[in-house]
Amino acid sequence: MQELSGAVSTVSGMVSIASAYRQYQPSIEDLGTPLSEVTFVVVDLETTGGSGEDQITEIGAVKVQGGEVLGEFQTLVNPRTHIPPLIAVLTGITNQMVASAPTLAQVLPSFLEFIRGSVLVAHNAGFDIGFLKRACHEHGQEWPAATVVDTVALARQVLLRDEVPNVKLATLAAFFRATTTPEHRALSDARATVDVLHGLLERVGNLGVATLEDLHDLTRRVSPQRRAKRTWADTVPEKPGIYWFHADLPDPDDPSRTRREVLYVGKSVNLKRRVRTYFTAAEKRARMEEMVRVATGVDHLVCATPLEAEVQELRMIAAHSPRYNRRSRRQDKVAWVKLTSEAFPRLSVVSKVLDDGADYWGPFSGRRQAEQGVLALYDSFRIRQCTHKLSPTRPRASCAQGEMGRCPAPCLLDGGENEYSEVVDALRRAIGEDVRPVVSAMGRRLTSLARQERFEEAAELTARLRTYLGTTRRWHRLRSLSSCPQMVAARHDGAGWEIHVLRYGRLAAAAYAPAGAIPQAVARDAVAHAAAVPAPSAGFPAASIEEAERVASWLEADGVRFIELVGDWAWPAHACLPEVDVARLANVSLKEPLVVSEHRGGGQHPAHAPRAGMIRLSS
Repeated sequence: MQELSGAVSTVSGMVSIASAYRQYQPSIEDLGTPLSEVTFVVVDLETTGGSGEDQITEIGAVKVQGGEVLGEFQTLVNPRTHIPPLIAVLTGITNQMVASAPTLAQVLPSFLEFIRGSVLVAHNAGFDIGFLKRACHEHGQEWPAATVVDTVALARQVLLRDEVPNVKLATLAAFFRATTTPEHRALSDARATVDVLHGLLERVGNLGVATLEDLHDLTRRVSPQRRAKRTWADTVPEKPGIYWFHADLPDPDDPSRTRREVLYVGKSVNLKRRVRTYFTAAEKRARMEEMVRVATGVDHLVCATPLEAEVQELRMIAAHSPRYNRRSRRQDKVAWVKLTSEAFPRLSVVSKVLDDGADYWGPFSGRRQAEQGVLALYDSFRIRQCTHKLSPTRPRASCAQGEMGRCPAPCLLDGGENEYSEVVDALRRAIGEDVRPVVSAMGRRLTSLARQERFEEAAELTARLRTYLGTTRRWHRLRSLSSCPQMVAARHDGAGWEIHVLRYGRLAAAAYAPAGAIPQAVARDAVAHAAAVPAPSAGFPAASIEEAERVASWLEADGVRFIELVGDWAWPAHACLPEVDVARLANVSLKEPLVVSEHRGGGQHPAHAPRAGMIRLSS
């Protein structure tokens, strides 16, 4: 047997056992393109006007790199329309001048070739680039989708109001002492814009703008303070894992000391690339701008697999409740429907599952959704809705539900208690074994409502049925995980094997076996170093609900293969139904799926999952 060659990490202690992770190569985008190496093409157009119906009359462009002019492009264009007198006076371009000029269809191919591979620059770029894009569309040419720099936007970011009264081209050309005076002719205005561009680039260099990406961020109003923190990403590796921004704040109990607060937690398959985006225009969320401004640093944890990164993110959010994380802060704040264990059981919405002998169903995202689930059960079963504690020996008066026949009225103790017991047993089977009776019963009601054209009620009933089916599936997949003391599973990601050790639904260890390593050996080492997980009470996962669901989703993904399975990862065959079977049983045509999703797990339905044993994996 070969020695272990892989990567294993113990989730609970965040301890890395080996360091053979997949390698990522830095991209040009990550490193940035120095401005001295960027080829800019400064463009200016003259047109017959500013509306969408006007045409181009002249194109001028100057290609520069590193302060050196590489070439120029200039041509008049026959607009095939009349040039208004006011435009002719402003530009000096008359109808006679363009009468013998080439048409735009003749000019456009050579112009597009001139700008190919370059960054376009224009003064008030929206105007010029808009005309060029429309021209390409009208003449069947592909727009090169080049990066665009607007010297108007750049000037507004760089220059102060007491330096220039406005950002008109003539004003800026005079301010930067351009060698060419703009005169509303395409080439002369493009030459003047080149000098303005160079003047602006000299100014932004003092702000730490050294690459094209920095320049883009500046024009998108990324604050200098935010961009200055981009060096935080330099020490972050290009590996999968989690990252968190933190702030060192004064300790309210002792102002002379500081305390570290976690502000935001995230995950990524490439930590460096993801962290860098927080300091660029790619991050557009206002609260993230505020978070980066408050933060004093960023830390990271490398993970063996994407699933481990997901779980570590959830656990860290649960532990610190970062103020800028909106999701997953209340992972266990869920609701359950309880079928009480009293003499005549009833349904109740609760926030916790207790080991009290009662039957539970859920979880639901909140009380409102749980109440929808209760209504779905009330629609199908004559379960009592009163909240009285009934005695099995002392009768009491029936409530309105009993008088209307919606409950067998066991409170009367006149024989209805036997029927009520049958109703309760049927309800237990509906949430614990077989959804088909409920689907059939609700389907009959849907058909009746549709025939009566009571479509709003039918829509509400459909929503309840969807809640019932989705919750029942969720219930069984969580309980099936909690019944397994140990699951060791692997999935090939195209390069190596992702390996996870799961105990009672909790991720106990994660490992990665790269190409050439023996997956079984990596798995054995992962099991040896996996965190100990005690059996949970009440038969529920040892992890948070959200973590258990992430684990279940990974297990059900295509290509997952078991190495070892201790326990029964299974649920009743009719506890979850494909959409087509739901529609057939309900006898209705559904516009939206009633089930959350169909089970997928490499061809194995969990009801037929293998018991404890080994499955051979090819490396």
